Amino acid sequence: MQYTRFIALGDSMTEGMSDELVDGKYRGWADRVADVLAQQDPNFTYMNLAIRGKLLKQVVEDQIPIALKYIEGKQTLVSFHAGANDVLRPNYKPELSLPEYERGIKQLIDAGATVMVFTVVDKVEGKGKTATLWHQRFSAFNENVRMVAKKYPTILFEGKKAEFLNDRRFLAFDRLHMNPEGHRRLANAVLEGLALPFDPNWKIPLPPQSKQRRVKKYLINLTWILVFLIPWIWRRIRGKSSGDGRSAKYSEPIFWSAR
Repeated sequence: MQYTRFIALGDSMTEGMSDELVDGKYRGWADRVADVLAQQDPNFTYMNLAIRGKLLKQVVEDQIPIALKYIEGKQTLVSFHAGANDVLRPNYKPELSLPEYERGIKQLIDAGATVMVFTVVDKVEGKGKTATLWHQRFSAFNENVRMVAKKYPTILFEGKKAEFLNDRRFLAFDRLHMNPEGHRRLANAVLEGLALPFDPNWKIPLPPQSKQRRVKKYLINLTWILVFLIPWIWRRIRGKSSGDGRSAKYSEPIFWSAR
């Protein structure tokens, strides 16, 4: 199908953190997909309503109503990638979040859009209670996404088909967001799933990584704790979010030309 509009919804993943900056905005996998979609139709338009730090309820209640104003049938492609911030919270309540996810997808489907949803890689490097909890929570989250994808006519992108993207070398230094190469590969995975031109090399894993020296690893971990983990905890304590006061990159449809 030829899509005339692409509307991207979600949080930091879809906003594009921590890809390269273009005109002061993170590029991200969604912008990269829009580049290719723009080559199919000279009148193609693009919106990106995603904002870092947003919870699932915020995406559903704040972003979807805006998107609904601009959906023009199946030729409008909508990506919905939200919920990870909820899962990461200590007070995560799946009995509230998971039905909220389905409610959002139903609204988009009822509006006539072509909707993309995503499961995530539910395994992280390392062992211990944190890794186990991550796996348990995200496995359950993924099962809910799959259930919704079966219930409604959506396009499902499976994280399990690209588990090698869990390699930290595809992540930025914050260990949470993808770096430019990670965004490039995810964009090509999406393009392949949409039967659009893509780079098949996105599937090739990186070569084995040499083992880091203990001192270097310790210093990297210490820096990560000081620069990212402690500020994140401090925001949680104060009830703040990295997205507070921020607006979407492209809150209205803009004519998009490939970069």
